[in-house]
Amino acid sequence: MSKNQPLAHAEVLCGHIHSDNEHCGHALSDADFIRYSRQVLLPEVGEAGQLQLADAGVAIIGLGGLGQLAAQYLACAGIGRLTLIDMDKVEVSNLPRQLLFNDADIGLNKARVAKQKLNGIAQHCTVTAYETAFNAATSAHHLADILQIKQQGKRVLVLDCTDNFATRQAINRSCIEAVLPLVSASIAAFSGQLFAVDQMQFPSGGCYHCIFPAQTRVSQSCSTQGVLGPSVGVMASMQSLVAMQLLLNVDSCDEPKNVLLGRFWRFDAKSLSWTAAILMRDPHCDVCGPKGVYLSSNKDSLEV
Repeated sequence: MSKNQPLAHAEVLCGHIHSDNEHCGHALSDADFIRYSRQVLLPEVGEAGQLQLADAGVAIIGLGGLGQLAAQYLACAGIGRLTLIDMDKVEVSNLPRQLLFNDADIGLNKARVAKQKLNGIAQHCTVTAYETAFNAATSAHHLADILQIKQQGKRVLVLDCTDNFATRQAINRSCIEAVLPLVSASIAAFSGQLFAVDQMQFPSGGCYHCIFPAQTRVSQSCSTQGVLGPSVGVMASMQSLVAMQLLLNVDSCDEPKNVLLGRFWRFDAKSLSWTAAILMRDPHCDVCGPKGVYLSSNKDSLEV
């Protein structure tokens, strides 16, 4: 294709090089070039980046207000494989903010319905649905798909879109142990939170347990505090944006300059304002402390 050739020269993007031999033997089809043209126009993406997204795998845990929208964004952006995990069923109170579902879906499992609908709007994306709860006992089974993709040298990450504190702790521990990048988002009432964890790229940023230790008392959630649908949409969009930039390695500079992995963002939906704090690892963290992190990281490096 004369107009759709891979990038003709190596393009340095904050430490990552998109080169025309990175995906040797692969190129976007004419149809895909047209479909993703607005993304490909970005120098941070290009054809090589779009192909990188097609090779990537993402696990989305929780298909509620955050997860169902993030799943649509990522599937339609060209992510090659999605793993959807949720044991909950669609309820009528979900419909004002969980726009992937409708009245006909009430009583059906969210992950199953999401898979069926994503298969219709993003046929290139391979979607797997698990209709069971995520916990320590099921994590290896649920994450098997993206771990296999990771072993092939392709990019993967996990999105925590749940509203249960115990589940969030289990997701965090599983990602630390498997050395998987994690993007976590939440919102209750008018207060949203967003951050990303990657023990390989940014170990000094800590983990979810560093910010919210297991003994933390949590009382806020959408079900108890209420929430406006567009506020959920803001957090889901930002979570998806962070995920895509991590998959593209847009912000892979040295640690002191890393923004995506080095910040904890808070969103005030009333004032439409964002504030950020620098993430620091708790040296005494039971989950990502030096003993656990470096043993896991070294083991992963040896296996690869």
